[in-house]
Amino acid sequence: MEFNTKTAAPESVKVDCLAIGVFEDLGPTPSARRVDRATHGAVHAAIASGDMKGKRGSLVVLRSLSGVGCARVALVGLGKSTDFGDKAFSEVVSATVRGCGAGVTTLAFAASDWKVAGRAPSWSVRAMVAAARATRFRSDELKTKASDRPAGEDDGNQRLRITWLAEKRGRELETALRQGEAIANGVELAKRLGNLPANFCTPDYLASQARKLARDWHLKVQIFDRRQIEALGMGSFLSVTHGSVQPPRLIVLRYQGSGGSGFANPVALVGKGITFDSGGISLKPGAQMDEMKFDMCGAAAVFGTMRAIAELKPTVNVVGVVPACENLPSGSATKPGDIVTSMSGQTIEILNTDAEGRLILCDALTYVQRFRPAAIIDIATLTGACVVALGNVHSGLFSKDDELAAELLAAARNAGDSVWRMPIDDDYQDQLKSNFADMANIGTPGNAGSVTAACFLARFVKDQHWAHLDIAGTAYRGGTTKGATGRPVPLLTEFLLARAA
Repeated sequence: MEFNTKTAAPESVKVDCLAIGVFEDLGPTPSARRVDRATHGAVHAAIASGDMKGKRGSLVVLRSLSGVGCARVALVGLGKSTDFGDKAFSEVVSATVRGCGAGVTTLAFAASDWKVAGRAPSWSVRAMVAAARATRFRSDELKTKASDRPAGEDDGNQRLRITWLAEKRGRELETALRQGEAIANGVELAKRLGNLPANFCTPDYLASQARKLARDWHLKVQIFDRRQIEALGMGSFLSVTHGSVQPPRLIVLRYQGSGGSGFANPVALVGKGITFDSGGISLKPGAQMDEMKFDMCGAAAVFGTMRAIAELKPTVNVVGVVPACENLPSGSATKPGDIVTSMSGQTIEILNTDAEGRLILCDALTYVQRFRPAAIIDIATLTGACVVALGNVHSGLFSKDDELAAELLAAARNAGDSVWRMPIDDDYQDQLKSNFADMANIGTPGNAGSVTAACFLARFVKDQHWAHLDIAGTAYRGGTTKGATGRPVPLLTEFLLARAA
C-alpha cells in the first residue's frame, strides 16, 4: 500500500475511485458539492433517492459519471457532524478502503473537509494511513490459502495507491504521511509477532527477529543466553523459565539518534516477553488458554516501536529490553511458596506462579538502569484485573512521576491510543508483605490486582523516572475478532517523537 498527498480539485483527479463525504445532518461536504456540480447533480440524486442517507460507514459507489476524471465516485456516509470524532474518522476510512470495489488500485480521499474537532489536518493524514493499513492487514501466513481478503485483493499482491487531496500542500502533511507509514509498519510488526503461535514464536524466535531488525534498520543488538542471564543474577527472571525446555533470552536493542559517539540518557522501553503463559504450577483454566500466546505483546510493542523510530530517525536515544521465556508446569517448575533472589538483591516469595510477568520485568527493570535512562517505560499484558477495570478501551497507566505521566497522556491523546491513569499509592504496598521474604509477588486476591502489580514493579525503580503500561485489555482481542492490535506502538512512537522535538 502506497500513500501520497496531492493538491487538486476533486472533480479533476484521475484515479480509479474518488471518496467524498456526506454527513447525516449537514449533507454533502464542500468537496462533495463540487463533484455534484461537475456531474450535474449526481450526488444530490443519490441522496434524494434514499441510496445515501449519510449513515456512518455507509457507501454508495457511482460509476461512469461525466464531468469527473475518475472511473468511480464513492459517497461515504460520515454520520452526524456532532458525533464525528477520532473513531468515526477511522471507521469511514476503513469502510471506504474495504468497499471501494474490485479492481481499484488508485484511491483518492477528498477528506480535508471531514473535520474532526480539535484535530489538525496532519492528524487526519496519519489517521487515514493507520486506518487504511489496518483494514488491509491480514495474518494468514500459516494458512494454505489466503482468506477473507477485501474485494480486489484476492491474490494478496495487488497494491493500492492512496492519495490524500490536500487543500494546500506543505511539509507538515508530508511529514505526517511519513510518520503514519512508519507507525503502521511498527504496528504490523507487533501484530505479526503477537499473532504467531507459541510453537513458532519462541524466545529464540524473538531473538532472531531482533537480529533481523538490527540488520535491516542499523540498530545495535545483544542477546543474552541462560548462562549470561545467570551471571547477571537474574534469579527472579530465571525462576519463571524452570518449567520449560525453551531456553530464555534477554534481548537488548539500541537506537542511537542523538548523534555523537555516546549513548547518553536513553529512553528505556521494557517489554514483557512471555511467549506462552500456562500459569505454571498455578495453572490457568483451559478455556481461552490459546490466547496466552499474546502474553508477549509487550515485547512485540517494543519491537514495533524500535522499527518505527529506526525508520523515522528522531534525535533521541532509545534502548529496548525484552526478557523472553515460557511459563509452563513441569517437575522442575517453580512452585508456590518458593523464594527467589532478584537481580536487585531483593528476595521474593512466589505465592502464585501465574503472576510471572512481574518476575521477569523486575530483573529487566534493574538491568536497564545501567544505561542511566532519562525515563523507563515498561509495557506488559500484566493483569486480568486491568481488563476488569478498563476493558479493552484504555491501557492502564501507572506512575508516580506526574511529568512523565502527563507526557504519556498527551502522547496517547495525539496518537489516538488511549490510556487511563491509575493509582499507585504506597498504601497498597502493605498487600505485598511476606513473612519469609522481602516481598510477595501478589497482593490480596481480588483486591486492586493491577495496582499491586504496579506497586511490586515500583520497588525496583526507586529514584527513576518510570511508568508502567498494563496492556492486558488493549494488546489483543479475543473471540471472532481474535488477534493482536499492535497497541501501544502508536503511543510509544508519539512519545519518543515528542521527546525528540
